[in-house]
Amino acid sequence: MDAATILGECGGLRDTAAGWRKYVDYLGVVAEEDARRRYEMFGRLSRGWAVGSAEFKAGLKKDLAVQASGAGSFELLGADRAAQQEAREALWDERLRAAAQALGISLEALPPRKAAKEKVRLAAVMKTVTSVSNGWLADRLQMGAPGSVTQYVRRFRAAGGSEKRAFKAVLSKIQI
Repeated sequence: MDAATILGECGGLRDTAAGWRKYVDYLGVVAEEDARRRYEMFGRLSRGWAVGSAEFKAGLKKDLAVQASGAGSFELLGADRAAQQEAREALWDERLRAAAQALGISLEALPPRKAAKEKVRLAAVMKTVTSVSNGWLADRLQMGAPGSVTQYVRRFRAAGGSEKRAFKAVLSKIQI
């Protein structure tokens, strides 16, 4: 009996105490004789868009990106609304990090001013390449109210910021 094989086949679980707890939870569901109770237990166990390690989820996201595009693609996995939102936010965070790297901006050292040029440039990139919400951007970049994000990005675009060669180069680096 190879622990890595058993855990790996159950969603890429790791050979850790947490991995084994998840495996035991799974066995408890499978062993439940009352069909109604088993159905309820399975619902709790499988809540979320994917069950497994971070690497397993990353692999699913990669496969999913090939099969479909856009935020609706997470619906293919049969996830509930909260899990779909979690998956979208993870994707937005991944894209934000890519945008920051392409722009040479440190997310950990953003200026405190709500309309700082670094924040506005990041928001403009995100609004161009994703379906990111203003609320998420306002919170993540500390830009104030969600409506402010729209105004900052609109002003950036009106000033020709989105037409500059450097901005377009950043977009080409992070779009799928």
